[in-house]
Amino acid sequence: MLQTVELPVWALILMGLLAAVTAASHLLFPSVRWFFRRRAERVVARLNENLKRPIQPFKLARRHDMIQNVLYDPDVIRAVNDYADKQGIPDNVAFETAERYAREIVPSFSATIYFGWGTKLAKWLSRGLYRVRVVRQNKHEIEAIDPEATVVYIINHRSNMDYVLVTYLAAKDTSLSYAVGEWARGWPLRPLIKMMGGYFIRRKSLNPLYRRVLARYVQLSTKEGVAQAVFPEGGLSRTGELGDPKLGLISYIIDGFDPEKSRDVVFVPIGLNYDRVLEDRVLVAAAGDNRSRFKFRISTVFRYVGRHIWQRVTGKFHRLGFAAVAYGSPLSLRDFLSEQHDDVAQDLGKALMGRVASSVPVLPVPLIAWHLQEAGGQMSRAKLTELFELEVAAMTEKRINLCLPQSGAEKGLDAALRLLEARGMLLIDGDVLKLTGKYAELMPYYAGSIAHFRPKQAGDIKLQK
Repeated sequence: MLQTVELPVWALILMGLLAAVTAASHLLFPSVRWFFRRRAERVVARLNENLKRPIQPFKLARRHDMIQNVLYDPDVIRAVNDYADKQGIPDNVAFETAERYAREIVPSFSATIYFGWGTKLAKWLSRGLYRVRVVRQNKHEIEAIDPEATVVYIINHRSNMDYVLVTYLAAKDTSLSYAVGEWARGWPLRPLIKMMGGYFIRRKSLNPLYRRVLARYVQLSTKEGVAQAVFPEGGLSRTGELGDPKLGLISYIIDGFDPEKSRDVVFVPIGLNYDRVLEDRVLVAAAGDNRSRFKFRISTVFRYVGRHIWQRVTGKFHRLGFAAVAYGSPLSLRDFLSEQHDDVAQDLGKALMGRVASSVPVLPVPLIAWHLQEAGGQMSRAKLTELFELEVAAMTEKRINLCLPQSGAEKGLDAALRLLEARGMLLIDGDVLKLTGKYAELMPYYAGSIAHFRPKQAGDIKLQK
């Protein structure tokens, strides 16, 4: 036992490294994790003092614990057993599949990342690219929501900037959890979105096990009061018009809700609109092709950021018009279920989209696009000015959410015409306005964003809500 044993130097070094890692994992790493967790808890405590809706403990739980809560739910266990029987595989293999789904879905929220620089970046991007306006805040109704209720924001989906814009605007009130499509699963968006509290969903997956795991996570989040943001259209609008609601996430929330025992769920509709959508050419090109998928390319982002920085340095950058937001009337799920419905999910989806539609702000560019489209692509400036002012007056009377400069409708019209001319979508020849250039096909897309307010025929200012 006391004999000398000779070892190569590399083996001795390897043994030393393994011993150091083992010692650190048992002694040092837990202390380091405890230190950072205590620090994070202090950060969250300070944040919650200023937030109208504090960050819920469920959102701050360890990701491993949240995954276990989802996996060992009785409904998920039954779904695992059913999946194993149908696929003819052992239960443990089916459980591993469910665990893979849970790891894919469950986020790893970091309050430091979200409020430390995530919301600051969202503010910088939103205000740097657009003239951001909250057309209707609806403070009284929103402040009247029960503080214990789970708030779910229902938003029309116009651009990937929607995530950024709503995060910035909601930062003073709460942190939001988003359902994000598969387009953002690539690096570096995947870890970033998870740390911001987002969770990925396979929108077209029909796998019953996957659907059960996803449903259970959504239901647990809702039950624990996590504020959420849902885009019920299920994807970006390719025509500019509002789409029919996809009822998946809404159905999960309804199925997990008990009017007698659960905390109330209050849906807050939000309408968004832009004078320019960053992805407009891609969306119009993909219109009519439901199989087309949008893929995230980091090279495209770097190219756009580089061009944007160059324009800033040379003083050639001009903001892309208005990005407008309006809050609609909240809808309590408990109150909604107290009424008689043939199909609760279908009726709720229609009610929510109706409230979103009535909240969508009307901006100068969509108004101009609609009138030029109705006139066949050419109109005198004097005629457009007359119709524009008549329409603004009609919308103001009907209390439709309208976004214009404080200087008035005429200034808004002039600024929008300059924006369209600079992009090559419009030719201004004296008093004559003509659609021209390779971007002229985008006009119907922008006109589509106010299609639900569209008059029955050209020149008729009796807007239909």
